[in-house]
Amino acid sequence: MAADDRLEDDELARRLREAHRRVRLLPAADKERAARRYLTICDLAKRDPERAATRLDAFLASLDGALDTPRNEETR
Repeated sequence: MAADDRLEDDELARRLREAHRRVRLLPAADKERAARRYLTICDLAKRDPERAATRLDAFLASLDGALDTPRNEETR
């Protein structure tokens, strides 16, 4: 593992810890689904850190309420 890879892993680890903190603070109704999604991202990080980072971005955005599932007019 190159030194640069280690820095990227540390950044991913820091962001995963932040996500864990945020999931813990969720109300019980939202916590179970978010926790399962978080654990899936953690598992992916072991095999494919780059893809896990992308999914973590989307997960954190959804926690912020900035990312909703897009809907077209037919499904409203």
